[in-house]
Formats: sequence, C-alpha cells, structure tokens
Amino acid sequence: MAAPEEPLRRRKVGSAGPGPGSPPGPGRDPAGCPARLGAGTFWLTRIVLLRALAFVYFVAFLVAFHQNKQLIGDRGLLPCRLYLRSVQQHFRGGAGWDAVSYAPTLLWLLDWSHMDSNLDAIALLGLGVSSFILVTGCANMVLMAALWVLYMSLVNVGQVWYSFALQVSPCCSETVFVANLET
Repeated sequence: MAAPEEPLRRRKVGSAGPGPGSPPGPGRDPAGCPARLGAGTFWLTRIVLLRALAFVYFVAFLVAFHQNKQLIGDRGLLPCRLYLRSVQQHFRGGAGWDAVSYAPTLLWLLDWSHMDSNLDAIALLGLGVSSFILVTGCANMVLMAALWVLYMSLVNVGQVWYSFALQVSPCCSETVFVANLET
C-alpha cells in the first residue's frame, strides 16, 4: 500500500470540499447522493421497536375483546361495574379524585348501563390504533400514549384477571417517549 503524497494534516485542513479520496460528509453516501441511513439515527431500531410493541398491543386488545365480557363484563365472573361501585363506596360516593386515582380508567367517563359495549369499544379502539401502527408504521407519541391509556383502562378494572399486566405496563409506558410527536 503506497503512502499518501501529501501529509494527512494538510489534506484535512487544506481541502474545502470532499475530494475523490475523502470520506463522505454527514448526510451523504459514498456516491455523493443524500444518504437515507444516517449514522446514529437509530430509525430502524425505532421502527422495529414500535411495530413490535404495536403487535403486542394488538394481541392484548384482541384477547381482551374476546374475553372481557366473560371475565369483567355485565354477567362476567368479576363484573367491573360492581368493582367501580365498590371503589365509589369506599371513597364515600361519586367518582371523585380519590376514586379515579385509585382505579384510573376511561370507564369513569362512560355510561355504566352498557358495560359490555364499553369494554368492546375500548378493545376495538385499541385494535384499530395498534393495527394502524402495524400496517403503516406511523407511530407517534400521541398514538402510543392512546394505546397505553386504553390498555390501562382495561387493566385497572380487570382485577384478578389483569393483575399480571401491571408488570408489563411500565415497559409499555416508557416506549411512549421513543416515539416523537411528528411521525
């Protein structure tokens, strides 16, 4: 291998533009075209992680859609309507801040006369958002936060049946910050 004709320091300082032997600058590939893969961007890792998480949410909401009515529905083994009423009674009446903070769920805001429909709506909405992320790959902070809120709405009224999900929820909530607001 032949040594370069001019010293390395002079080539670095003296060259204003990229020469034929110089490494590509930031944002350019070796052919001089704009680079699609920037070093240090981690875009592929982000896409794979968010799509994998969307798949996990998809499966979780699919299972919830098929099992909610039998487990926590109106005529389920542990109806969530009775659970929410017992939380209200424990905190002496209405859905105040103490009751909502004890069992944070969107079901406090919905009509309890059709709890099966509410549970199905939450599960179907979660299925829709997670399948959108899976198909399009568009996952931003708002969509990931919506998935987390929907899932935690089911977990917090799931009682014994969803107690295992509390171990997974911190991991899912932290991935909200992997997604940025624009994508």
